[in-house]
Amino acid sequence: MLGIIDYKMGNLASVYNACLKFTKDVKIIKNPNEIKDLSKVILPGVGAFKDAMEHLNENGLKDAILDFAKSKKPLLGICLGMQLLFESSEEFGYTKGLGLIEGKVIKFDKSKMSSDLKIPHMGWNKTVNKDNPLFKNLQNPYLYFVHSYHVITDDKYTISTTNYGYDFVSAVNKDNIFGFQPHPEKSHNNGLKILENFINL
Repeated sequence: MLGIIDYKMGNLASVYNACLKFTKDVKIIKNPNEIKDLSKVILPGVGAFKDAMEHLNENGLKDAILDFAKSKKPLLGICLGMQLLFESSEEFGYTKGLGLIEGKVIKFDKSKMSSDLKIPHMGWNKTVNKDNPLFKNLQNPYLYFVHSYHVITDDKYTISTTNYGYDFVSAVNKDNIFGFQPHPEKSHNNGLKILENFINL
């Protein structure tokens, strides 16, 4: 069973409906006690990092997600959900994340960007990907982004970069943990292929 975590910060309907195209064994999860029995987990997210971590802490989902990650079963973070996988974020001050992948979340650096580029980074952009199971049958696909912050992490975890004034990390993988800064569920056929690849892991 694939579970999509509901912590009041996610674009649940779009993610759920996209996954339904490939499996009927999918449900939205609010109870942390249900997570341990899942075969795969998606952590979506839209909004502020600090608010998201507060929600995860308040309802016990944080510890349940950390325990699931230790099980070696696949975990996918999308957009804010990807950022939460890291150690910290500077959004609205310092906030600790889940710490599943070494690195931090920072705001786009306007000093490195031309004046015509706006923040947030919004719209379609190219991802330059390494060989990875989630990019099976995809080569440097265009995906849909909406974000003002991006992660900094070790190159060994980086499976995709994207240029918006400068190159930033747009997808990561550490063992059984995956993260995508763009929204696969909003990225038409390219994004649906990524979700299909995750479901088929």
